[in-house]
Amino acid sequence: MSLAVMSLAATYRLGTRLFWRDRAMLFASVVTPVALSVGMPLLMRRVRAGDAAAAAEMFTASLAILLSVTAFMNIAVALVNRRDQLVLKRLRATALTDGQILAGQIASTATQTLAVTAVCAAVARLTADVSPPAGVLVFALVSAAGSAVMTLLGAAWTAVIPRAELAAAYAMPVFLICSVAAGAMGPIPLPGWLRPALDLLPTSVVVDAVRTGDAVRALLVLAGWAVAGLVALRLWFRWEPRRS
Repeated sequence: MSLAVMSLAATYRLGTRLFWRDRAMLFASVVTPVALSVGMPLLMRRVRAGDAAAAAEMFTASLAILLSVTAFMNIAVALVNRRDQLVLKRLRATALTDGQILAGQIASTATQTLAVTAVCAAVARLTADVSPPAGVLVFALVSAAGSAVMTLLGAAWTAVIPRAELAAAYAMPVFLICSVAAGAMGPIPLPGWLRPALDLLPTSVVVDAVRTGDAVRALLVLAGWAVAGLVALRLWFRWEPRRS
């Protein structure tokens, strides 16, 4: 195994270990979105007895919640906390490159998000009788790509967050916009001119791909967002807290 791969694996394990030790973050970024993504289809199943399609539609829309919280908000809050605690600065003093540090953190969060999504799909199937998506491979593919892209964008978003105490508040608008755009909050009327823009959000294209079974458009849009995220990371990511 090459030194680069070993270094990447080390940062991956570090990010995973720090995440699972943070009980507050664990509750906010895993327990809450899991409860919503499983609870809302279950509620829909109880309210509209016999309408399995409505429960399945609600679960599909709730993928936006999982991606915006477990991927985007999770890494944004985690990286800002590690930045303010000078953990990132200390990592840069090691033999690790900047790319290895960020890649390990992003890969860790993305794989955890994908695992949480798979668990939610299984639990929704057992509790709310939500049928598996027609295109299981499409579901897996766009869920993995969406997890990676939303995690990447969350890392880039840290550039606008001034300090750790405000990290969750700065990430909350993204969660709300993504959830409303995908229909995870129910049928909320939106201006017609706004819909085309909302349909290009990473979470929206993932949800649409699961609904339609067509992953091509979703992957193209996600690729564009990935490029934007990489550019933003390159230009504006901060490794140290701002000086007062």
